[in-house]
Amino acid sequence: MRRRTGIVIGACAALALAATAGAVASGSAGEQPAGVWHEASAVERTPVSARGKATAAPSGKPDRAARPETTAPAGTDPSVPGRSAGRESAGRESAGRGSATGKPADEKATAGAGTPRKGQDARLESAATSRQRVGELLRVEKLLGYLAGPQTETFRYPGASYVKVHFDRMAMAPGDHVTVSNPEKTESYRYDAPAAVDTGGADRWAMSITGDTAVVEVHRAADPLGLGAALGSLGVHVDRVARGYTRTEQRREKAGRAGPGREESVCGVDSSTDAVCYRSADPVAYTKSKAIARLLINGTELCTGWRVGAKNRMITNNHCLTSSEEAYDTEVWFNYQCATCGGYDVFKPTKVWGDKVLATDKVLDFTLFSVDGFASVEKFGYLTLDTVRPVKGQELYVPQHPAGEPTRIAGGQGDKAGNCAVEDPAYTGYAAQSDVSYYCDTAGGSSGSPVLSRATNRVVALHHFGGCPNSGVRGDLLAAKLRTYL
Repeated sequence: MRRRTGIVIGACAALALAATAGAVASGSAGEQPAGVWHEASAVERTPVSARGKATAAPSGKPDRAARPETTAPAGTDPSVPGRSAGRESAGRESAGRGSATGKPADEKATAGAGTPRKGQDARLESAATSRQRVGELLRVEKLLGYLAGPQTETFRYPGASYVKVHFDRMAMAPGDHVTVSNPEKTESYRYDAPAAVDTGGADRWAMSITGDTAVVEVHRAADPLGLGAALGSLGVHVDRVARGYTRTEQRREKAGRAGPGREESVCGVDSSTDAVCYRSADPVAYTKSKAIARLLINGTELCTGWRVGAKNRMITNNHCLTSSEEAYDTEVWFNYQCATCGGYDVFKPTKVWGDKVLATDKVLDFTLFSVDGFASVEKFGYLTLDTVRPVKGQELYVPQHPAGEPTRIAGGQGDKAGNCAVEDPAYTGYAAQSDVSYYCDTAGGSSGSPVLSRATNRVVALHHFGGCPNSGVRGDLLAAKLRTYL
């Protein structure tokens, strides 16, 4: 684990220009709001501090045979094929009962959120481990099952933005399965039993449930093999839950970490706006914003990523993600956007798992990786790296997930914020002249966002530094480095 920080989570704030505020009334064709951006209120987003530099993480490859795969969540493209060892597949199951709360987990995933280590760079978007912290781990120790424990358990944390359960035991009889869903069953993931009775352990994160409640249920099949006598050794155990912070907790986290010398990434008045506000006023920027994704890493940390090129390729910062092992435990959320300009309803995100890291570089601060379940996210489109370095004054826009919020765009067409333009096309990042600098508004969690030229609608930088000016690694350098992969 590398670094965490906390900031204020805003609602799908109504910060759009009056000319565009009434332009959007509902979601795109076929899309329906899936939930509420919790604890929404008419407060301004708070500028975000920036501090810390990543250290290299192990790059060992995970054991593919021991890792489950994924299929598309409920409500996504039904043509997506499943995999026999599937992590989960969508399904609509019966309602749950019971409830559970927990205590903070004492483990590495919640450690290290303090003072930056020696040698850390003071410009990275968030502090302590390079990734924006958006939740906490709780110990729950809940057994579901067979001869002991209920068959259904509800994990509810009022105001949480998501709930994500972890299994350390999934011993089930053949034909049985477990579902993790929201109470309405509009988001549901299925985990099948192994081919033979397995009383061993597990180490598996379920896909998160958007909202503050997750229902875990064990579904028993018939017992054609006469295994009733062995049921005492079977059961499903949830040892941890990751819950997304409420807005109040994000404010408290931010207040506790403020201090002198903290640079801010919102340069002046924050003019970034819900992406949906630009569907009519700036349709190109809105369409391009669909290609970005919210990365939920290890259950509690956040960065932004995006599809680069037409193949199954995603890119984010090296200080966010470095290895396939980390990618396996990373959720990639597409279409996490507000349904209406300034509203609180959000579209149901399409969630897939990260898969293999294909290339990574600390100096250019990028990681290229693939996703599992690519067919379900291919429809959201992709972005293209610009092979030409931009010039000073060239106008930009930045689609992003600041603080884990639904997609926002800094520098949308028609904004009064003239600061979203190239300040220095030869800015020094981790190497001389490796970056492009700008004053576009960003925040913790925006690390890994694409910076696009308004002239070409191509990506001229991979955002990674705050500090006003903010900066990103030059797109032309990345294009040359990644040519063989794209």
